[in-house]
Amino acid sequence: MEISTIIGLILGFIALILGMFLKGAPVESLLENPAAFVIIFVGTAATLFVGFPMSELKKFPKLIMLTIIKPKMISKAELISMFMDWATITRREGLLALEAKVEEINDDFLRGGMRMIIDGNDQEFVQDVLTEDIAATEERHKAGALIFSQAGMYAPTLGVLGAVVGLIAALSDMSDIAILTHAISGAFIATVFGIFTGYVMWHPIANKLKRLSKKEMEVKLMMVEGLLSIQSGVSTIAIQQKLAVFLTPAERAEILEKGVGAGEQKE
Repeated sequence: MEISTIIGLILGFIALILGMFLKGAPVESLLENPAAFVIIFVGTAATLFVGFPMSELKKFPKLIMLTIIKPKMISKAELISMFMDWATITRREGLLALEAKVEEINDDFLRGGMRMIIDGNDQEFVQDVLTEDIAATEERHKAGALIFSQAGMYAPTLGVLGAVVGLIAALSDMSDIAILTHAISGAFIATVFGIFTGYVMWHPIANKLKRLSKKEMEVKLMMVEGLLSIQSGVSTIAIQQKLAVFLTPAERAEILEKGVGAGEQKE
């Protein structure tokens, strides 16, 4: 589970409720204004239906779950170790010896790339196919994140609309000052919901989806570099050093310290 998403949402609600309490604003007013819910949540949904095709909106629940349940992904360190092993096998027995390893690969992208180099495809062809696959995947990810970015942009504006509607209703009858002041305060609940959902929910979710996409693209680029290196027949140590550039300096130092000795033994 991606605990940071849960922590962030909980802290956001605590900040809102505690802030209202400390300011002396009635917290129960958040639940006593169904019109604000309708204007913000139904209104935001309406903008998304107008702005995006149904084929993309169907992914909305899945995209939210991606920010809560951490997607399974091969770690960079594990990937380097795998490629070092495969490089050793290739240099000793040839590319065809990797055929027994193909079905052990859980990642579809990596498995497909491995099959292409085993089948003897030209290196340029393999690189073109894999990079185009990465570009297409990245575009799909951008489209998913854009849904939440747009929701984050529309929700605060709808909050202003909700406040205006509330003020119209409040000022339509000014005979009772007590009722009038209560109605005016309630008019701004929609603004609270709009700003809160926009900047505490939708925009942050879009940002997290972008970060997840960036991390996945980095791993895929590592896979491409590793596959092309194996196809070129580079040494175990060389492939380790080449893939280590995708790591942070601390991770790189740790991998190189552990891996060079192992690579030397394998060579």
